[in-house]
Amino acid sequence: MVDINRRRFLQAGAAVGLGAMAGPFEGFLAGPAPVGANGPSSYGPLAPVPDQRDGKIRLDLPAGFNYRSFDVARQPWFGLASLPGRPDGMAAFLGPKRRTYYLVRNHEQRSNEGGAFGDATAAYDPSGAGGTTTVVVDSEGNVSNGWVSLNGTQYNCAGGRTPWGSWLTCEETINGPDVGNDFSGGSNAVLTQKHGYVFEVPANGVSNRQPIRSAGRFPHEAAAVDPIFGHLYLTEDSFLTASGFYRYKPPRHPRLARGMLDGGRLQMLKVRGVDNADLSVALGIGTKFRTEWVDIDDPDPDYGGVVNDAATPVVGNQGRAKGAAIFSRLEGCDYHLGLIYFTSTQGGPADYNGSGFGQGRGQVFAYNTIRNELTVVYESPGSAVLDLPDNLVVSAKGTVLLCEDGTADNFLRGLTRRGELFDFARNADTTQFGQEFAGATFTPDGRTLFVNIQNSTGYTLAIWGPWNSGPF
Repeated sequence: MVDINRRRFLQAGAAVGLGAMAGPFEGFLAGPAPVGANGPSSYGPLAPVPDQRDGKIRLDLPAGFNYRSFDVARQPWFGLASLPGRPDGMAAFLGPKRRTYYLVRNHEQRSNEGGAFGDATAAYDPSGAGGTTTVVVDSEGNVSNGWVSLNGTQYNCAGGRTPWGSWLTCEETINGPDVGNDFSGGSNAVLTQKHGYVFEVPANGVSNRQPIRSAGRFPHEAAAVDPIFGHLYLTEDSFLTASGFYRYKPPRHPRLARGMLDGGRLQMLKVRGVDNADLSVALGIGTKFRTEWVDIDDPDPDYGGVVNDAATPVVGNQGRAKGAAIFSRLEGCDYHLGLIYFTSTQGGPADYNGSGFGQGRGQVFAYNTIRNELTVVYESPGSAVLDLPDNLVVSAKGTVLLCEDGTADNFLRGLTRRGELFDFARNADTTQFGQEFAGATFTPDGRTLFVNIQNSTGYTLAIWGPWNSGPF
């Protein structure tokens, strides 16, 4: 791997002039976001707000906003003795009645011990403890129905909604009977299927439990569909090694096929003219890179059963052998007006001494699907400003909502098109201190934001209020 800093990018011609791109990026080029403690947003300062479910304080929010928590993990739930924990990525779709929504929700179960929740006979792998649940909920968090929409998978972390009304859920693992045990301590010997795939879940139904194998077997994090070309963009959260940014080109446009078909071509992003460009380091807000794509020859490898092989990035190494770029722990991903926004949780200026690949507090990138250009839209200068951004969602106004995954206070932060970072919500639940926000998703009509507290005893929140008074 080649360690390349920003100066070498400029010398190599990989970076383009800051004024070269117009349109959605214009605001980000006005200058870097403020450095230091975040000031109040246009919504106003945060203050404790009681949960409308039971009156307890679980969030700090701006004035005028309210919320209700629901679907607490480890409680009986619509025929299940226990609702799975670790709610993570999710998406909201228009529901069966006015102001109701189908909410498809991941469960990032970290161990295969205990087996599939729900009907194990229908599971992809009876020993996989992850999957998705779907809930029918109104704009103020009142639940009327729910069901298991996918089971028998593992580590369902994030994913992405599709324009045709489904959720793509991603397994953040490469576990299977052909690899050694991973860090969780569970035995891969009990698994009957390979894992590390993307699965499609219809908003109002149940998944066919068939993985999209050509979209790769690697530690998937999130997904975003480009509705123009039909391409699927994928992030990789390879905790111990470098991560990649991927593009899956299905054999037929998924809108015409009414789903994401298997059998397409997987590719990995490369900075044009620079092999293995290291984008995990401080690059500078507004810096851009011309890019191209390299093909992955074997997107669905077998691992051979070697001990600790579950940590070997076989797919990513194929791309890096052809010069693909290096990132640190890519996580959240969303599409907006021709741009794919995604986060690098531990990229950017060095300020983090924890474990994993990368020592920064976080970066936000945007990839222009028309111009094949990548822009650094934000880099965290320190944990007091932005601490390990994970999931993200882009509002209709183009403001990016970032879910923090730090070790202390965690916030929902907004990043405007002018590059201004602001605090929107704080996890104020003392029983969930240090737990991350995950799965933020706006309803199609913009009335409600749903988000999870990602823990084994976590829950989902519905937040509503005067959205039009601010940048969301």
